Amino acid sequence: MAMGSASCISLVVLVALATAATGQLSSTFYDTSCPRALATIKSGVAAAVSSDPRMGASLLRLHFHDCFVQGCDASVLLSGMEQNAGPNVGSLRGFGVIDSIKTQLESICKQTVSCADILTVAARDSVVALGGPSWTVPLGRRDSTTASAALANSDLPGPGSSRSQLEAAFLKKNLNTVDMVALSGAHTIGKAQCSNFRTRIYGGATNINTAFATSLKANCPQSGGNGNLANLDTTTPNTFDNAYYTNLLSQKGLLHSDQVLFNNDTTDNTVRNFASNAAAFSSAFTTAMIKMGNIAPLTGTQGQIRLSCSKVNS
Repeated sequence: MAMGSASCISLVVLVALATAATGQLSSTFYDTSCPRALATIKSGVAAAVSSDPRMGASLLRLHFHDCFVQGCDASVLLSGMEQNAGPNVGSLRGFGVIDSIKTQLESICKQTVSCADILTVAARDSVVALGGPSWTVPLGRRDSTTASAALANSDLPGPGSSRSQLEAAFLKKNLNTVDMVALSGAHTIGKAQCSNFRTRIYGGATNINTAFATSLKANCPQSGGNGNLANLDTTTPNTFDNAYYTNLLSQKGLLHSDQVLFNNDTTDNTVRNFASNAAAFSSAFTTAMIKMGNIAPLTGTQGQIRLSCSKVNS
């Protein structure tokens, strides 16, 4: 049955209203309200990563630490609070990059693009800038007016986590075991502080390559040097690839929480698969990133669009 143009238009309006009411995210959210939003974020990330390749990993981690606490609502960007939690204090980076992108966006589209969306898109653009896969990011998140250090301390898995603790932390966010192993592959870029792997190299761990452990001791003494850094992936530290998994096969995972994924356990086969098949890893990683970006977003009239990412609107 042919429909008249008027009923076609009303149907489009109804669909748009239904989408807004149910709070669905949409990849075309800013197409009309801020058409240059995605390009602005991409160029800001590209510039930051080209001057400091580690920034790509830092922005990716910022998004992960945001989504795991209250959902992807930019709560991690609010000054104090979550930023002071154990997993975050002294190690989160990239706030200046997000602030700079936000300032540019405010100058072209006033109070339109949320900090939560900037962070989500910046995570994707960071992966792409370092040679990794791309994916379409659903948009329309709004920003929280609260943040919680207590939730950050309870919900973010730490470097000493066991395989079952990691599984539980991810399952709590509706991410399955394959998602967890794939998202751990974000450690194919970035660095970790000595305090996060000291126990692994001095504590008599049997699942670490001896020469690898020895090489790490040079820059991570038994006491002091807590902030000294080591590459999470020694093979290609500034390229987003599947080398992280190949390293695990030869017991060269930097953190305890990395190596537990390949340690005569239930996740061994997934690690083997990702190590031998880069396309399988890319596919699982992009699927998991979209799922993670969809954790409890604020939409519609919830929350606000912060004018400055570090503070709630007055």
